[in-house]
Amino acid sequence: MAKTYPDISDHGLIGDLQTAALVSTDGTIDWFCCPRFDSPSVFGSLLDPERGGFFRVRPIGAEYVTRQLYLPDTAILITRFLTDAGVGEVIDFMPVADGVETDRHAIVRMVRVVRGEMTFEGEIQPRFDYGRAPHRLVRSGVGAKFVSDDLTITLHRVGEPVVHDDERAARVEVVGEGVRVSITLRAGELTGVMLESGDVEARQISEDELVETFLATRRYWRGWVDRSTYTGRWREMVTRSAITLKLMTYAPTGALIAAPTASLPEQVGGGRNWDYRYTWVRDASFSVYALLSLGYDREAEAFVGWLLDRIHEQPGGEGGPLRIMYRVDGSADLDEAELEHLAGYRGSQPVRVGNGASGQLQLDIYGEAMDSIRLADTHGVELSHAGWVKVRSMLDWLCDHWDTPEEGIWETRGGPQRFTYGRFMSWVALDRGIRLAEAHGRPSSFTRWMHERDRIYERIMEVGFDPERGAFVQHEGSDVLDASLLRMPLLGFVTPNDPMWHSTLDAIDEQLVSDSLVYRYDPEAAPDGLAGGEGTFTLCSFWYVDALARSGRLDEARLVFEKMLTYANHLGLYAEEIGLTGEQLGNFPQAFSHLALINAAVNLDYQLDHGSGDVGPVLRRRRID
Repeated sequence: MAKTYPDISDHGLIGDLQTAALVSTDGTIDWFCCPRFDSPSVFGSLLDPERGGFFRVRPIGAEYVTRQLYLPDTAILITRFLTDAGVGEVIDFMPVADGVETDRHAIVRMVRVVRGEMTFEGEIQPRFDYGRAPHRLVRSGVGAKFVSDDLTITLHRVGEPVVHDDERAARVEVVGEGVRVSITLRAGELTGVMLESGDVEARQISEDELVETFLATRRYWRGWVDRSTYTGRWREMVTRSAITLKLMTYAPTGALIAAPTASLPEQVGGGRNWDYRYTWVRDASFSVYALLSLGYDREAEAFVGWLLDRIHEQPGGEGGPLRIMYRVDGSADLDEAELEHLAGYRGSQPVRVGNGASGQLQLDIYGEAMDSIRLADTHGVELSHAGWVKVRSMLDWLCDHWDTPEEGIWETRGGPQRFTYGRFMSWVALDRGIRLAEAHGRPSSFTRWMHERDRIYERIMEVGFDPERGAFVQHEGSDVLDASLLRMPLLGFVTPNDPMWHSTLDAIDEQLVSDSLVYRYDPEAAPDGLAGGEGTFTLCSFWYVDALARSGRLDEARLVFEKMLTYANHLGLYAEEIGLTGEQLGNFPQAFSHLALINAAVNLDYQLDHGSGDVGPVLRRRRID
């Protein structure tokens, strides 16, 4: 089983800012959705090697070991194969589609030998619509087309490879519903293929065109990285995290997805398998701080514009002006379904697409949204009148509903509760609205917002803190700890030197922290309606770094941060969780994890240099609707 399924961490990510693919360390693309992040998969062998489909390029005829790396400051992935007979490389990338939405996407797979002689074999076995839709194969002398009812992908051959004798000519054969090609190359020789979506004819691509596509992609990524203003201690990891977040941003709308994968398990063999190919208001709101702190103001501005477009008038009821998540185009059709024909990653079932949590009430998203809007405003991205009207309406609704039982930040399915984090973030929402109204003299329900903000504060202090435990707790009537409350001093709800906060941090140290790793909560102490357990949550571990630093434990904070860097995979990527033996668990790579890494690095840099505080570029003011 372990040989059939690669480790979750044994992957790199490539993409074009509208979709993305995972490439394993053995040269297999085992996850690719097209034409968007949230479209059905074309390659999905990561969830089922028999039915999922794959696109593999690897040496044959010799034992090999692999090494995988990114071309520095790019999203171009290099998988190196080392054998006794030679060294070869597969260079994978997607030409960037940083513009209007398109159904045309390409994966380029360059193959070259840098030493000796090697025979490479490429096999493409697409399985459309998560392996549910049939397709027909149309071959030609320069490639092949794979045609299904809803999508066509075309394989183009690259160049005329050097052929020294008949034995080294490319050999092509049909294998089942796909194609297999093998060819022998010597040092200095280059070949490859391009896989393109859309109903186009197969063609022969010249080596010059291939190289120019490679160079253009490299120029794009290095130009984007050059815009970063980060000069701190952890540039390599911060830059890789920033590129990873950019790869998970849907360029036509500015929406950031939580992860490019679906149904990778939080516990192998368990049922906590969710589809994360959507934009969570919470996750994406956290991106504003990260983007602004690195100098990527255009990306932050694009997301705030997307967020304001999602806020709608709410005439009544408890649904709220915001849903917790959306598709990348802003639509809200996320009906959850189980793909019973797929085996699941290492037998982890059910395999889910869509997300049933999309209809949950999670009050914390209003705090995250307002904190990002206000942060953007202080960095020059101002709200227009129309934008302010939406914000004002949302906060008026929140005044009526902040005390409503809800499902909470962790999307538990054990029934609604009055979560402390939801109330705390409702306090943040109203506080940031008050500050915006004061800063710009905007019309508002100012007195009411202040009254409700203060009511929330008093309620949390009365029922959200357990005197016997000496800690803020997960929800009213509970004594359970929750790592989300690590954000309290980060957002100004309590001061870092408050005795109530210090005792809370001590309790979290004792119960939720394992070395540098932090659990979200204890599901045995607080049943969440789901079977099985989970690993430590990487997001919470980076929050812990910031909480330690702000609480005067700066040396410990740096040590924990440095330890966390050792848990990244070989490329500097993180999934959602880390298991008992250090393995990556959950969907991969996870935006939450990389956002938190950037924020922790920026804040820790500042505190190491100047003491406690926040940093961010001062930008010229702009208006967004």
